[in-house]
Amino acid sequence: MGKVVKNNIQQGLKENWKQFVILIIVNAFVGGMIGMERSIFPRFAEVKFGIESKAAILSFIAAFGITKAIANYYTGKLANKFGRKKLLLLGWLIAIPVPLILINATDWNWVLFANVLLGISQGLTWSSAVIMKIDLVGEKNRGLAMGLNEFAGYFAVGLVAFFTGYVAHQYGVMHYPFYIGIFISIVGLLLSLIWVKDTNIFVQKEKVTSYTKKLNNVFVETTFKNKTLSSVTQAGLVNNLNDGMIWGLLPIALLSLHFNTENIGIITAAYPTVWGIGQLFTGKMSDHYSKKAMLFWGMLLQGVAILIIPFTSQFYALLVLSGLLGLGTALVYPTFLSTIAAATSPVQRAESIGTFRLWRDMEYAFGAVISGVVADLMGIEYAIFIIGSLTIVSALVIRFRMPKIISIPTDIGSRETSFEDRLENQF
Repeated sequence: MGKVVKNNIQQGLKENWKQFVILIIVNAFVGGMIGMERSIFPRFAEVKFGIESKAAILSFIAAFGITKAIANYYTGKLANKFGRKKLLLLGWLIAIPVPLILINATDWNWVLFANVLLGISQGLTWSSAVIMKIDLVGEKNRGLAMGLNEFAGYFAVGLVAFFTGYVAHQYGVMHYPFYIGIFISIVGLLLSLIWVKDTNIFVQKEKVTSYTKKLNNVFVETTFKNKTLSSVTQAGLVNNLNDGMIWGLLPIALLSLHFNTENIGIITAAYPTVWGIGQLFTGKMSDHYSKKAMLFWGMLLQGVAILIIPFTSQFYALLVLSGLLGLGTALVYPTFLSTIAAATSPVQRAESIGTFRLWRDMEYAFGAVISGVVADLMGIEYAIFIIGSLTIVSALVIRFRMPKIISIPTDIGSRETSFEDRLENQF
């Protein structure tokens, strides 16, 4: 009976659209949990705890980033053993106490603890959702699937960031913005529990027909040795390095320019909103155009936009730069994941994605620490210049190290390149 079910399994976006839509909605709720904090935390730290040190304020991002990174890795490592859905549900259960702790926190250590829980939750929920969508759609629509996934997540980040900024402006930053998080976490858990189905059976189906060569050591190859995977990993690492800086320092910089909470919410929300909407298009583009070119230009655009930020104090100019930064990120974010999916065997894909997401999200912590320390010692402008320059260097690594051919088939004679390689334009 099990064999019959497996034989009836078909990968594809059209074939599995109902389950895919449910996972998109779930990932929007996952993103909303980050948006709850995105635009209000510097003001929250100052008002509730009297904290003005930039390094101290950004410590919450470090706590979040380290735990999310570790959770990403173990989600990928354990996904085949325990199943994707169980890890997804565990992530939502861990998310529920977060807004309650923030509402009732009596000192900054409780805030850091809440962000440790949020990081673990995000690693479990977001990574599970990513892996499950890749399982469902198969080879042809990976980029589109990742574009839709990241759109849902980061559009929700932007939308909730704007909404919490508005609520904080109207009612204060102490309690009301976090009520949104209570609603998000409970609904996300219920959606996942009732409607999400595990996707391990799709992996078993795909591995029978996969031609992609297995990696000798998934962690080492993804991090250092494989030129495709390690190039993507370093770019993901730097991308979140600058995202950690924008998350933490941009609201502080805007406060120093005397923008009110509502305008800060608008500017900071533009970045993840453009990032999210842009991925509706860039995800599909990565199925048809050069992944290498998209990664290079996306990282370069981010670097240039960041370097220009200190040279303006005008609301609309900063809004445009925030949007350009979002566009650059949209070019690379779904492309990271679709490239890794194309370059790894189905049975190793979850672990490789987990390794990539380990290093990528570890940079939330490093970005926050570097930005905070440099900003305290030398000023916010210098921190922004350093992060922008590193982003441009990352673009050059993609340009000169990453090969044009994405995956290596196991049988060269029968298949010279993968389906996605045949669609690649030369770069």
